Amino acid sequence: LSYNLHHGEGTDGKVDLDRIAAYIQSQNPDIAFLQEIDKNCTRTGNVDQAATLAKLTGMTPVFAKFMDFQGGEYGQAILSKFPVLESRTVTLTPGSEPRASAVATVKTPSGPVTVANVHFYETEAQRLLQAQELTAAIGHGKTDAILMGDFNSEPGDKVMGWLARLYTLPEKQGALKATWPSDDPKENIDHLLFRLQGGWKAVDYRVLAEKII
Repeated sequence: LSYNLHHGEGTDGKVDLDRIAAYIQSQNPDIAFLQEIDKNCTRTGNVDQAATLAKLTGMTPVFAKFMDFQGGEYGQAILSKFPVLESRTVTLTPGSEPRASAVATVKTPSGPVTVANVHFYETEAQRLLQAQELTAAIGHGKTDAILMGDFNSEPGDKVMGWLARLYTLPEKQGALKATWPSDDPKENIDHLLFRLQGGWKAVDYRVLAEKII
């Protein structure tokens, strides 16, 4: 599950981690890739959002900081039902604000898999450089890996075209393919890519129609 939380604030203006956790649980993901998440920031009540969501969902958190913000940290997180064997933050070249990726190796029933959370930003040239830096850090398409998140890039552009030469980029199923904005999606900018041994394939891959959170 990939989910841009907008620091936990829904389109109704409410910050409510309980309903976010309930929605995550309703999808029953093995791994959740969460973008735009706060850790002890003033605007969201000085709450460690990754740790709170992990506790509410019964999953293990991995947090990666983009930058210091409002007395805390702002970045992204991974939540995993699988044991986390190791984790790290991969710092990327910034756009108009710093960027990084939460990268973890998780122990699945089929063996260890590297998972990387994506939130590239801002110009196409910057996003392409960030994609190249991240894939180099995790093995440049040679390591079994799943990349998922907010690429801020449409299928067929330079960023996704370059990544699709290293990883499988499945096509989304169903009529809804755009992901942003959530209340009236017009841009298809959130994606999943994978390189996995043993005949893995995408069985069900779709956009979830949730307008509020």
